[in-house]
Amino acid sequence: MIQTAHDAYNSGDHAKAFELYTQLAESGNADAQTSLAFMYQKEQGCQKDEAKALELYTKAAEAKQPYALFNLAILYANGIGGVEHDQFKAHDLHMEAATREVPPAMYEVALMLERGLGCMQNYSEAAFWYEEGAKRGHLESFNNLGALYKEGHGVPQDNARTFVCFSRAAEGGLAEGLYNLGMLYDQGVGCAQDHDAALDLCRKAAYKGHEKAKQIIAGLQEEGKIVF
Repeated sequence: MIQTAHDAYNSGDHAKAFELYTQLAESGNADAQTSLAFMYQKEQGCQKDEAKALELYTKAAEAKQPYALFNLAILYANGIGGVEHDQFKAHDLHMEAATREVPPAMYEVALMLERGLGCMQNYSEAAFWYEEGAKRGHLESFNNLGALYKEGHGVPQDNARTFVCFSRAAEGGLAEGLYNLGMLYDQGVGCAQDHDAALDLCRKAAYKGHEKAKQIIAGLQEEGKIVF
């Protein structure tokens, strides 16, 4: 029945999905509890109920449901959804989710390790988890891993690897990846210098709302160096 519920949700039939998830959640199905919590959180097929969402996420997290751990971590990291802001709790939950193959949790735990949020700062551990996320195609993980290789934080400084990581992030359409790759082309770091490619990437990043890219494009327009 869980697959029927997933199919109903994915087809946009939130009323049916809510009904099926509720039945399954009441019988202790952790996957259904996680999905139902998300529906309560996002007001899909039901009235928004953050207390109910928290209750369901907590139950599912106790059963080590990977995305319940991840979603609960987001609540603690931001102090929303009826919980107090707790970076240490968020780090522990993200780590639990990361070890259970949740790519965005791998990214979040790496980010916390890089910045020392809720844990001791550890660049090499951050690089490990960014790489794990990148292996699973997570674009932000590629981008941040590239930044570590660029600066030599937790990994040997390596311009070639920086270029590969930023390229993968850019290929996926990540605004930050497009901008960072453009800067490499502009400076000839890890690649042959190519100002046309740099400008093209900067434009693409600007179109996606990247603030620094927008400022650069606006400045070039004001100076009359580009038409648009």
